[in-house]
Formats: sequence, C-alpha cells, structure tokens
Amino acid sequence: MNFAGKVVLITGASSGIGAATAVKFAKCGACLALNGRNVENLKQVAEQCKAAGAAPAVVVGDISKEAETARVWSETMEQYGKLDVLVNNAGIMETGGIENTCLEQYDRVLNTNLRAIYQLTMLATPELVKTKGNIVNVSSVNGIRSFPGLLAYNISKAGVDQFTRSVALDLGPKGVRANCVNPGVIVTNLHKRGGMDEAEYQKFLERSKTTHALGRSGTSEEVANAIAFLASDLASFTTGLSLSVDGGRHAMCPR
Repeated sequence: MNFAGKVVLITGASSGIGAATAVKFAKCGACLALNGRNVENLKQVAEQCKAAGAAPAVVVGDISKEAETARVWSETMEQYGKLDVLVNNAGIMETGGIENTCLEQYDRVLNTNLRAIYQLTMLATPELVKTKGNIVNVSSVNGIRSFPGLLAYNISKAGVDQFTRSVALDLGPKGVRANCVNPGVIVTNLHKRGGMDEAEYQKFLERSKTTHALGRSGTSEEVANAIAFLASDLASFTTGLSLSVDGGRHAMCPR
C-alpha cells in the first residue's frame, strides 16, 4: 500500500468517498491531484491531506462539462507530468422512475456518472500505459441490483461496471488494470443531494440495518480502503473486478 512517488488523480474529492480516499492515499505517500466543484470543501480536504503528509494540487472543475474535464486533465499534467492512478469517483444521484424522469434529468445523471468517466479515462489512457498504472471507478450496488425510483442512476452505475470490464480487456495487454468498487449505503451527502430531507435520510439509514447483511450502513473510509487496495500492487493480478463494499447488500433478497 505504498504510493510514494505515484501520482493519483481523484475526482469528486471535495466530500464523502472522494475526500476519504484522498486522505487515505495521502497517508500512503501519494502525490495527489484533487478535483471537485466546491472550492472551499476541496481546500479543507487538501488541508487534511497535508496533515497526513501530502501537499495535493487542487484542480477545480465540473467534469459533467466536456471542456472542464479537458482542463482538469491538462492542469493535472502541467502539475505532475505523469499519472499512475485514476480514481473516477465523482457522481450524482437523482430520484425518479420511467414515469417521471425527464430527458434533461437523464442527461444530467449520465453525463456526470458515465460520460465524464469515459472522457477522463480516454484522456488519461496514454499516460497510464506509460506508467503501467491503473484505474479505479466508483460504481454502486445499483450497478449490480436494480432499485425502484432511481432509473437514471441505476443505468449509469450499470454502465460504469460494463465500462470497467471493457477497459480492463482493452488495456490489460498493455499492463494497465481497471477495477471498480460497488458501495452499498454509505453515510455521505449523496442521498440528501438527491432529494432526501433529514427525516427521510434518518429513516433510510435505520432501514439500512435490515437491507445490509452486516446490519448497518458503511463509512467512506471503508470504501477508501477498498479503492486503495485495488490501486495498489497488492492487487497486481486483479482487473475487470466489481468489488462489492456493501455489507452484503448485493446478496440480499426480500422474503
């Protein structure tokens, strides 16, 4: 788990899983480029990384926009000149089923959760081939299981899983690995940003005790540990994997 001298770019690093992943890599000695939209939050995460022993570059930008994704990539290369690990973490959740998910909402979710990953990975691939680096995408249990009322989100995360496997096959012969993690319910701001109020969210977390085999929701740090493992040399013979970090939720069935 030693990333000394390795350059790691993390999208969506201003909160939640991305922030915890940034701190984890900082503790492991990585050179970090942190991307996000919230400048103040990014600065706070950067300070946490500094306290853990790293001095990250902050690369602000909305990767749902093609031009900004290109700029995030170019600024990362200007800062470090190489890339060893790409962590595609940025994502959004919006509620709605087939009866009430408009095309604008669909495009917004897919642009952030899938198209941006496609673009940034495409830009990063030549450098990852040079360094024999690797990619870790943050998917969801929704990529493995379908849940009602989250149509666009379900589609986007299933796409992330398929994208991961396809890239693993494309780049495996060149020594580049690609894997993804599939978190269950993790205590972050994702669901509130997706439309839940505080009361609904607390009820949701309480229900998670029965929808996860381990009887609880997870933490961002637990997902960050899995991401760091997949990015490390400890996983040197692992590629194309969708790793469930979901307390067993993917194995649960209603009875």
